[in-house]
Amino acid sequence: MNDTTANYKKIRRVLWSVMFLNLSVAVLKIAAGHLISSSSMVADGFHSLSDASNNVIGLIGAAIASKPADATHPYGHGKFEAFTATALALMLFFVSLNIIKGAFERFLHHQIPEINTLSLLVMIITILVNLAVIFYESREGKKLHSQILLTDAAHTKSDVYVSLSVLLGLLAVKTGYTLADPLISLIIALLILKTGAEIIRETSKVLCDAAVIEPEEIISFIKGINGVKDCHGVRTRGREDDFSVDLHILVNPSMTVQESHRLHHLIEEELRQKFKGANQILIHIEPYSDFIERKTH
Repeated sequence: MNDTTANYKKIRRVLWSVMFLNLSVAVLKIAAGHLISSSSMVADGFHSLSDASNNVIGLIGAAIASKPADATHPYGHGKFEAFTATALALMLFFVSLNIIKGAFERFLHHQIPEINTLSLLVMIITILVNLAVIFYESREGKKLHSQILLTDAAHTKSDVYVSLSVLLGLLAVKTGYTLADPLISLIIALLILKTGAEIIRETSKVLCDAAVIEPEEIISFIKGINGVKDCHGVRTRGREDDFSVDLHILVNPSMTVQESHRLHHLIEEELRQKFKGANQILIHIEPYSDFIERKTH
């Protein structure tokens, strides 16, 4: 099993755990919401149920992304993870629009649930579970360099915001401020929209082949390798943990094919040591004299 496959296996293990927790939280909210006739708590429960479906999307994305390179995808399937993360971000937009719709409905038609200690306790417990999920997914996402886990953790933050709005709304209703609940929901919806926009901004860098590392950083490093006279035409694309590098190196024209071949392999090894995410490396070797001649004409 190679490192990439092992990495995605760990990601899938995290997603399975989180999906189980999301299902548990959803069942608790829906059951308690029905008991006290709270439409907002039931809606929050179904929101958590949608998170479990997002975990399924994440599992599918991780499974596809872990596939090795083949004839149809010679650079591998890594972009499927960014594509899946984008799908999760779009789900955030959908969730926020539903919250806004629900908030306006509550402005027009006041719904006063029968609040009790059990309902408040359920909301507090589910918020604590979600906070634990955020900590766990964020930690593992950073460790495994997984956009799916980091995106799902951001999604779970939106669940905490929604659950807090429901909890504060219940407390506000109990003290007589019935309009506080829909007002808080609108604020939360805007925060969720902001989270979704940030996720799409990050995933678009991968999908649109934005540079991963500044060219000057690589050029400076390559020029320090014995046998390289200069370096130019550096391009990078992909993710920080898995990216491709294209570059041109200039060597002494008298260098033999065997010597240049050895230098090629040395540069590959040095690049992978220096930049841990470097995967596909394409090096074009040029004679230094030709380069100088082109520059002077």
